[in-house]
Amino acid sequence: MAITISGDQAMPGPPLSARLTTTQVWGIVLVAPYLLVFLAFVVYPVGYGLWLARHPASYVALWHDPIFARAAVNTLIFLLVGINLKMMIALLLSGFFAQQRPWIKWLSVLFILPWAVPSIPTILSVRFMFNPEWGVVNTLIFKLTGDDGPNWLNDPAVALSMAIGVHIWKSLPFWTLILMTGRLAISHDLYEAAEVDGASRTQKFRFITWPSMQALYLTCTLLSMIWTLGDFNSVYLLTGGGPADLTHVLATLGIRYLRLDQLSLAMASIVCALPFVLPLIYFMMKRLSR
Repeated sequence: MAITISGDQAMPGPPLSARLTTTQVWGIVLVAPYLLVFLAFVVYPVGYGLWLARHPASYVALWHDPIFARAAVNTLIFLLVGINLKMMIALLLSGFFAQQRPWIKWLSVLFILPWAVPSIPTILSVRFMFNPEWGVVNTLIFKLTGDDGPNWLNDPAVALSMAIGVHIWKSLPFWTLILMTGRLAISHDLYEAAEVDGASRTQKFRFITWPSMQALYLTCTLLSMIWTLGDFNSVYLLTGGGPADLTHVLATLGIRYLRLDQLSLAMASIVCALPFVLPLIYFMMKRLSR
């Protein structure tokens, strides 16, 4: 008896393993652990944090909390002052360290140390140095003048300024190194031609160095803004958000709410930083994709 198969009846395809080559199979096997780690430690925590911060009442409570408003202002000051001052100094120092002199190499090693050493011992050492009772700075002031030194971290403006200074001191070597490599990539023939034409140092920087490094400088500034917005150590390890919670930034404000057992407010304060981060990431990726 003949068996007929209708044309509308779909034939089962070959198994997935038969459709993949050996290279593709190994690719899936090797990528799978990284994908699982990404899902477990990135996607899940971010999604869980957004779920905790889903209640509109949390953002209403943040809006009425004066500490949140002060932290937002501090964050803006931290970004505008810290990043611009840091990148300008890094641009100037990149020209200094780009000189071909033997002693520059040894000095550059000492200059990179603050960035290479972990943040906790370096920032805490600065905090101990400015201790009003037994710190090195106030002890030196007492020996030289006979007067007690000020309580440096008891003034919110001074404490925030010191946190910005610590951030610049800690990250300045990295950006100086990046900009120095950009300087070294510029053809030396351009400077020789400008020197023959009688160009001054200012003219060389204006017409050769800056046009060649402008794209790199802007890219570094955008990336620095993203990293600075999430800088937790410079403020929390130095001031702890004090005095009276007046030096908090958005990166440290969540810890304050966690200590008060207000998990939803902690997550909401972190979500409030996304409008600052997402545009920066967009412009950063747009520049890198060119």
